Amino acid sequence: MQFKGFQFTPPDFASAPYDTAAEVTTASCEIDGVAPDQFYLTCHLPTFYKIGNEWQLPIHNSLNCAAVIANGQVKITELRDLKAGDAVVIRSESGSESGSSSDLTAQGIAVEKNCFGPDVYLNNGNAVESSSTANYEFLYRLMEHERRNGGHIVWVLGPSVVFDYNTRIALTELAEAGYINALLAGNALATHDLEGGWLGTALGQDIYTQVTVPLGHYNHLDLLNAVRTVGSTKEFIAQGKVKDGLIKTLMQLNIPIVLAGSIRDDGPLPEVHHCVTDSLTAMKAETDKATLIIALATMLHSTATANLASTYHVDADGRVKPVYMYAVDVTENVVNKTSAARGHFATRTMITNVQDFTAKVNRALIKPEFKQESLI
Repeated sequence: MQFKGFQFTPPDFASAPYDTAAEVTTASCEIDGVAPDQFYLTCHLPTFYKIGNEWQLPIHNSLNCAAVIANGQVKITELRDLKAGDAVVIRSESGSESGSSSDLTAQGIAVEKNCFGPDVYLNNGNAVESSSTANYEFLYRLMEHERRNGGHIVWVLGPSVVFDYNTRIALTELAEAGYINALLAGNALATHDLEGGWLGTALGQDIYTQVTVPLGHYNHLDLLNAVRTVGSTKEFIAQGKVKDGLIKTLMQLNIPIVLAGSIRDDGPLPEVHHCVTDSLTAMKAETDKATLIIALATMLHSTATANLASTYHVDADGRVKPVYMYAVDVTENVVNKTSAARGHFATRTMITNVQDFTAKVNRALIKPEFKQESLI
C-alpha cells in the first residue's frame, strides 16, 4: 500500500482578494535583536508574502518570529537573530494576527489555513480511552516513507525512555535501520543512557530488573565524572567503556545529537548546551530539516520543539508537505499541550507508556514479518 500524504493546494492568486493585494511593507531594524514597531508576528499556518508580483511561501515557518526580506526572498527569522538593517515585514495597526483576514491579505500577507485540507488538523484533544490503532498504522507508513525518500526524522526524548532494557534496544535498532536522523534531548537522557551502557543501571536501578543496586545513586554522578575526566562523550565511548545504548549508536553513526541544558542538571555532560539561545539555535537547525518529529515523555522539550518546528517542508523539487509531529506520553495534559503549541496542525497525540510505544514501533518496522507485508 503506497503512503499517501496530504496534497498541498495553494490559493488562486489570480482571484480576489489576492489579485489586488499590495506588496508587503517593511521597516528596517535599528538594533540587533529588536524588531521594528508593528512587525508582523508569524504563526504556524502556511503564510505567503507578496514580494514584487509574486506570492512567496518561505521554505519553512515557525511560531512567533519575524519575516525578513533579503535579495527578493522571505526568510523566517527568530527575533533574537535580527540584525540592524534587516528589512522586516510590518503590518498596519488594524491587521489581523491570524486566520485568512482579507485586511491582512490586502497588505501582502496571506495566512492560509486550508492548504492541506481540514483533515490535517487535530481538532479534539485525545483522552486515555482514545483508539490508537490508526495513529500507529499511519506512523509506520510515514516512517518507512521518510526513510526510503531521504526524510529527516527527528526524535525528542525524555529520560524515561532509556530507563528500560528493551526500550534502549528498540531505539538502538531503529537508529541503525535509519529511522532516527536527529535527537533532541536534555542532559538526563544522555547521562542515564550512558550510565546504562557503562554500569547497567539508570538512576541507580538495574535497567532490566529495576532493582536499586547498592550505592546506585552515585552511578550517574560517577558516569559524569568519568566522561568529564576524558573530556568528551565521544572519547569515553572510544575508550570502550560503553557497552551499548542509544547515545553510543548515534555517535557511531554520526547522527546529530542536541542536548539542551537546564538549571537542574548534574554535571552536565561536556556536549550539553549551557546557553538557552544556543540550545534553541541548535535545535532549530534540526527542526528546519525535519520531515517528521516524534516526541516522547518530555513536556518541556516537546512543547519547545512544537513551537520551533515548521509545520511544512519544501522538498528539493518544490513539493510542499506537512511535517507531522507525534506527541506521546502517559499523561493527557502533556500531549494536548504539545498539540496546542503547534496550533493542532499536523499533530497526532497518543496517550500510552512510551516504553511500550517504542517497542511496538520497533516490532512493526524492524521485524521481518512487517517487511514481508510490503505496506509501503
